[in-house]
Amino acid sequence: MRFLTAVAALPLALVLSAPVQAQGPVRSMPPVAAAPLAPPLPPSADVAYPGTMTLHVDASDTIGRTMRAVQTVPVAPGTRELVLLYPKWLPGNHGPTGQIHRIGDVRFTAGGAPLEWERDAGEPYAFRISLPEGAREVMAHLTYTNPFTTGDWRPLMTQAIANVQWEKISLYPVGHAVRRIRVAPRLTLPEGWTAAAALDGQTVQGRDVIWAETDYETLVDSPVFAGAHARSWDLGQNVRLNVFADHPRQLAAPPEMLPAHRKLVAEAIALFGTRQFDRYEFLVALTDELGGIGLEHHRSSENTFSGNGYTDWNGTAHQRGLLPHEMIHSWNGKHRRPAALWAPDYHTPTSGALLWVYEGQTSFWDSILAARSGLQPKEVALGEIASNAAYYAAQAGRGWRSVEDTTFNPALAYRKPQPFASLSRGTDYYNESALIWLEADQIIRRGTGERRGLEHFARAFFGTREGDWGVRTYTFEDVVAALNAVYPHDWATFLDTRFRQPGQPAPLKGIEMAGYRLVWKEEPNPFTRSGGAAGDFTWSLGFSVGSDGAVSGTHWGSPGFDAGLLPGTTIVSVDGLAFSRDRLTAAVKDAKGTDRPIRLIVKRGDRFDTVDVKWNGGLRFPWIEPAGTGTQPLDRLLAPRTGN
Repeated sequence: MRFLTAVAALPLALVLSAPVQAQGPVRSMPPVAAAPLAPPLPPSADVAYPGTMTLHVDASDTIGRTMRAVQTVPVAPGTRELVLLYPKWLPGNHGPTGQIHRIGDVRFTAGGAPLEWERDAGEPYAFRISLPEGAREVMAHLTYTNPFTTGDWRPLMTQAIANVQWEKISLYPVGHAVRRIRVAPRLTLPEGWTAAAALDGQTVQGRDVIWAETDYETLVDSPVFAGAHARSWDLGQNVRLNVFADHPRQLAAPPEMLPAHRKLVAEAIALFGTRQFDRYEFLVALTDELGGIGLEHHRSSENTFSGNGYTDWNGTAHQRGLLPHEMIHSWNGKHRRPAALWAPDYHTPTSGALLWVYEGQTSFWDSILAARSGLQPKEVALGEIASNAAYYAAQAGRGWRSVEDTTFNPALAYRKPQPFASLSRGTDYYNESALIWLEADQIIRRGTGERRGLEHFARAFFGTREGDWGVRTYTFEDVVAALNAVYPHDWATFLDTRFRQPGQPAPLKGIEMAGYRLVWKEEPNPFTRSGGAAGDFTWSLGFSVGSDGAVSGTHWGSPGFDAGLLPGTTIVSVDGLAFSRDRLTAAVKDAKGTDRPIRLIVKRGDRFDTVDVKWNGGLRFPWIEPAGTGTQPLDRLLAPRTGN
């Protein structure tokens, strides 16, 4: 009141010039509608791009492990700006995993003169290139810098093997569906190397491998394996096995290897009733140096096994569900694909909501085909089912997160480490889905007196026209309708509940309906034993431990978790003696049935602590075993469908 009186007494000019007294902190605010970073890129039209690109990749630098590309892109008369894109949303990765940060020395020229370019502000995977009047062709120079060790991505080159993935070292013009862009590929390799790919018209000129002109979509779907040490076998039915190795001795094939691979081809085609390819190339690397991979393509697959993957045939059986998995994708994933996972190019975002069909049912069939073909002994396939069942029966993350929600993981956290994967969940649309599809199979078999099963769905849904390696998309409703055509049931509720709702019961019902049950034993099952179980205390203490005492993979809520045995912790001693895995094993056995804790000294950073692990259940490993006598439904499911 006194302030108002004083102001009223001042001259008007002084009142108007006085500073405004703020009532609180001053905050400038932009308008809610933010200005666009750049004009949006044009959509991809189903219109042919004018002319044919050429792409020459030099993969001969096995020391520096760089791949260099020279690419020519024709341009229509009068074009003053060309926009080229680096592939971002990659098929099979199910997410925006393009490795543009590994691209260097990017240069563009026309008629030998350098061109100015800038990155698109709204899409940094796009290069906007200014063209001079009369330009008819742009030449792009790119260098892909391979990682030397496995970290956030895998090495693609060693001194003995190269895995050339065309999308890593090429660009494509905006505005056209990638299937309407033509390209002529060429690859330079070190002296004496050979190459294999599902591309047509392969010829060799010195160190160069040349293929016939194709479309960019087919090129990206047709990677190359090349190397100094290679063998190739005909598996019949237009399928070949191409194997590359770190050393020539690793290419020795045991007597049972080829018959099992040929049987795999026969069993897969018998399952689906068709070949959704004109030819198929298994690309396999036996290596301890090249990065690990299992990636599907329509007419080929990229696969790596350990260097002794064939020479130690019996000891590496746990690895051999990989080839069935990737070959099944020719039908399920490449030919029949969820509609939301298809896009006309590699910069349009996709959604993986139906990956529990794409990857999940493939994971269901891979163990079955591995057993039917003899690639894996039946007991190894059963061991893998047991390990998956035990994991999901105890996984904390299932309480809050559905299987379908994990299908977003490739877009959210592809290859990102997770301190507690059992809580946050990972790509569980693979293995948990496989257990759910086993339940679906048993519902059909029980309802039809075993006259039908999920293989009738697979044949009707995934096997369509012989030799068709095009794409046919589907929706949730299509899956429901196809299941109902095999056996009428409330499949919509079943699928919605099992895959889309969190907090479901442990996915053991399919195993039980198939005549088996989950049990615990003190020795590893054959699958776990083949994979090496020396440091696996997952099912007892709740973590794994290296020979140096380093703890990893701690399960949320396990005895080890409660005791603070977390990633980054090193076990120094066990019950007063220097750590070894044998001593920890003995301590777990000695504590069984007692109330005595297992006493450890651990190191966390520079600090040493004494911790007590409260566990008296002894060593435990999951198995599944028949619940009754005689042949069980699961036994019949794993039995071969074709002759020898």
